Amino acid sequence: MNRKAFGILIVVLIGAIALLRYTGGNTDAATVAPTPTSAAAISTAPALAGLHLVVAPAGNEARYRIREQLVRVDLPNDAVGKTTVITGGLGIGPDGKIIPAESKFVVDVSGLKSDRDRRDGFVRSRVLETDQYPSVEFVPTGFIGLPRTLPTSGSHTFDIVGNLTVRGVTKPVTWHVTAEPKNGQVVGSAATQFTFSQFNIAQPRVPIVLSVADTIKLEYDFTLVPKS
Repeated sequence: MNRKAFGILIVVLIGAIALLRYTGGNTDAATVAPTPTSAAAISTAPALAGLHLVVAPAGNEARYRIREQLVRVDLPNDAVGKTTVITGGLGIGPDGKIIPAESKFVVDVSGLKSDRDRRDGFVRSRVLETDQYPSVEFVPTGFIGLPRTLPTSGSHTFDIVGNLTVRGVTKPVTWHVTAEPKNGQVVGSAATQFTFSQFNIAQPRVPIVLSVADTIKLEYDFTLVPKS
């Protein structure tokens, strides 16, 4: 892939749902929507001749992370559920902006797997109700924080705003993204967080769990490739 193509890929590094470790800052990311200044930042992306990135066959994993305190366990720990069943991609228009109608990431949550089968069954049946809502979807709508001069190498951070749908409820969220071009691909991670109530999800109450934090963190390690 030539240098110019690498520059184009970086602009859409968005691969988004991406998830590296959430670094703090805004603790209510699900309520963040683009502001007038955000729109100005988004508009700085240079014009692109139409580009479409898609989820690669390998190198993608989505996770939820929730702090919990179990009975007969001295310290709190993170409950982490994972899946690699992810599809979708990102469309960029000639003006360098995301095309929402051509951009969507879909995560199949019906097979989320943690280190406890009982937890997995509870998450599927009671928390996410995967028989009725088997997937979580994110539709990106804009970039925040992309540089005016597009880098062609190295790791870079920025935000992606869009609409996240969980269990039939759609809310605006902001993903914090770290990405870089590598071997003709865009690789990286992204993270966001929200509370149970923001998506009308009942906070778990089961005898084996003493407490569950009210914050759900989503993480996405991604590998994106140009659509054939």
